[in-house]
Amino acid sequence: MGRITERTVNAERVEDLITVFGSFDENIKRIEEALCVSIVNRGTELKVTGDEEAADKAVRTLEGLLSLAAKGETIDEQRVRYLITLVREGNDHQVSQMAKDVVCITAKGKPIKAKTVGQQNYMKAIGKNTVTIGVGPAGTGKTYLAVAAAVAAFRERTVNRIVLTRPAVEAGERLGFLPGDLQNKVDPYLRPLYDALYDMLGPETFQKYQERGSIEVAPLAYMRGRTLDDSFIILDEAQNTTREQMKMFLTRLGFGSKIVITGDVTQIDLPGDKVSGLKDALRVLEGVKDIAICRLTSADVVRHALVQEIINAYERADKKQENEKPVRTFQGRYKRKNEHG
Repeated sequence: MGRITERTVNAERVEDLITVFGSFDENIKRIEEALCVSIVNRGTELKVTGDEEAADKAVRTLEGLLSLAAKGETIDEQRVRYLITLVREGNDHQVSQMAKDVVCITAKGKPIKAKTVGQQNYMKAIGKNTVTIGVGPAGTGKTYLAVAAAVAAFRERTVNRIVLTRPAVEAGERLGFLPGDLQNKVDPYLRPLYDALYDMLGPETFQKYQERGSIEVAPLAYMRGRTLDDSFIILDEAQNTTREQMKMFLTRLGFGSKIVITGDVTQIDLPGDKVSGLKDALRVLEGVKDIAICRLTSADVVRHALVQEIINAYERADKKQENEKPVRTFQGRYKRKNEHG
């Protein structure tokens, strides 16, 4: 352990300090626990005591949070966790990017913004490219931010229509057993897309636009044989497309349109003999002009802290399983990958 040191952080406004502390000082307690330091408040000053390296990280975390609070940003548990991660990785210079442009305002007046650097890059890619592929685990905001970008483009009249689609792959369920007509059967698969649109537009406005044909939420099979001009098209859960479906979808692109493809290659529900269209597209389209590939990670998870832990635990388990797979040797014997000799 290094030398114990005391460092001081000055806040310009008491209001910013109150925001950073959070209710019952929960944010400060989180920093103390994560970095093994002690933080005491004296007026507009914060005294940080701890191991030299840990105190330095705590100071950088507090300065980052204060700069966000000064810009009117909400400081919540996820923000604090993410900032600690950035500081640990030496990337806290990227904090300024976290309080950037509002993507869209929801029906209830809530501003939608990218909350991590990975999400920032994803939104920049959507703005700049005709086709953007966003891959990453659950909770990284891939679909929600894509829908926000679509609604923003629709409101600005840069597109005339929003088309949201998903492959209706039977993840352990059978479509035939669900009640109702075809629309009723596919609606459960499209529910997350409806939820995001309700949030952005409100149910009544969504209904109005859907009746006019300005917004379409449909299974991927409905896309065949169409050309979509002046549209913002989102393909969600793309890991469950086949190679043929992905090619079919990409060739629907018309003039003045934008495509966003989202998916998680660790959650493929296709039969074992089928190649994921998303995996294949990532390989085939790498380096193609006007197509961006954004890879979000567990660091970009903006759900409950436990979601991040769950994702990391599964990644560790998958790596361990991969290392323990038996491999055939030259002599025809099998041995574990991590065995020597």
